[in-house]
Amino acid sequence: MSSPEIASLSWGQMKVKGCSTTYKDCKVWPGGSRTWDWRETGTNHSPGVQPADLEEVVKKGVKTVVIGRGMSEALQVPPSTVDYLKKNGIDVLVLQTEKAVQEYNALAARGVKVGGVFHSTC
Repeated sequence: MSSPEIASLSWGQMKVKGCSTTYKDCKVWPGGSRTWDWRETGTNHSPGVQPADLEEVVKKGVKTVVIGRGMSEALQVPPSTVDYLKKNGIDVLVLQTEKAVQEYNALAARGVKVGGVFHSTC
């Protein structure tokens, strides 16, 4: 199963190819995507992305995770989150969201089992 292409990104809106939903923040993995609801894990801009935000994506068997920190990179990614991914044998890229989407789409196009979490505003 391949990772779906992120078809478009603009401030506060993301579209994933093959999905009719418009996301503000989203999670993607081989074969699927869904809204990334920060309230599920109590995530805020600081301290930022928690391992709990990534568990669902990790369980999909990804080899790489791309984290989009927002258009202005306001969303933090603590070292403990990066360590969690590395301990699970997963490569991680932490980038500004536009760059993150470009990298994610390039990896997906090459057939890499890539997943991601993307914040589309600040």
